[in-house]
Amino acid sequence: MRIPSFLRPRALAAASTVVLAAVGGTAFAQAAYPSKPITIVVPYPAGGSNDTFARQVAKELGDQLKQPVIIDNRPGASGNTGTGQVAKAAPDGYTLVAVSSSMTTNAAVQSKLPFDPVKGLAPVAMFAKGPFIVAVNNEFPAKTPAELIAAIKAKPGQYNYASSGSGSVNQFGTELLKAKVGDLQIAHIPYKGMGPAVTDLIGNQTQLLISSGPSLLPMVRAGKLRAVGITSLKPSPIAPDLTPISTAVPGYEFELWWGLLAPAGTPLDVVSKLNAAVNQILGRPEIAANFLREGAIATPLTPAQFGSVIAEDVERWKKLAKQQNITAD
Repeated sequence: MRIPSFLRPRALAAASTVVLAAVGGTAFAQAAYPSKPITIVVPYPAGGSNDTFARQVAKELGDQLKQPVIIDNRPGASGNTGTGQVAKAAPDGYTLVAVSSSMTTNAAVQSKLPFDPVKGLAPVAMFAKGPFIVAVNNEFPAKTPAELIAAIKAKPGQYNYASSGSGSVNQFGTELLKAKVGDLQIAHIPYKGMGPAVTDLIGNQTQLLISSGPSLLPMVRAGKLRAVGITSLKPSPIAPDLTPISTAVPGYEFELWWGLLAPAGTPLDVVSKLNAAVNQILGRPEIAANFLREGAIATPLTPAQFGSVIAEDVERWKKLAKQQNITAD
């Protein structure tokens, strides 16, 4: 049947309305996030702190979001390889990366990262923060923070400190201590990893090492090393019997953090949903207890708060690297 000419505009309008309604209906019918598995890239080998925290959160997150959350270890270039790959991934909330504050120390000493740590990634949620332990060889003449500083000052240039590598977080923690004291003369001996650094500290090839609780506390408890302090401003539940170094060096604080990032441009509603889910997980007593055993304190933050931490750290460590001549391998 032919439509009379005077009715054709109305028919076309009606047809257009039907088409738009169909298109709109399809758009509105799209599945809510998440509608498929989520991948969390860990840019380090399995077994480290990033991997441990990511796996604990991933299991709970999968249960909460009703979708599998897969851990994908992509080590290389001190974490830069995997992180750079995520920065280039689709900003849809299905590819995330679990990083630590070593991302910000890397940014301070490496001029050509494959990503921008501030603008190239969207902060989702912080997992935890944790102070470092300050340990010495058993022959070193110090048992307290004050005695540590006094002993190094008494023999300037005669002691060495170890780190897991040039530009590592261990070096930053120790150089921050030197900068705060002002005239602390102790030489840096970089190692390729924490294992040989701890071994040589025990053997008295070096005398000082500032590192995480899991790296040092087992050796301290076994009597192979002596812990003289902790790098938090106040006593920490990580090692409540240790005195903060800040009691001898006012204002000294050095803590590592771990957290979850997404590619820049990820929708805010997706970031908010992930943040709320992770923060709820961090509030569970069993998760907090697990983190504490790994030397960290569960630390829920908003994405904006986490972003501020990252931006401030990048600037702080760039300034320290220039001041103390910290360079990468």
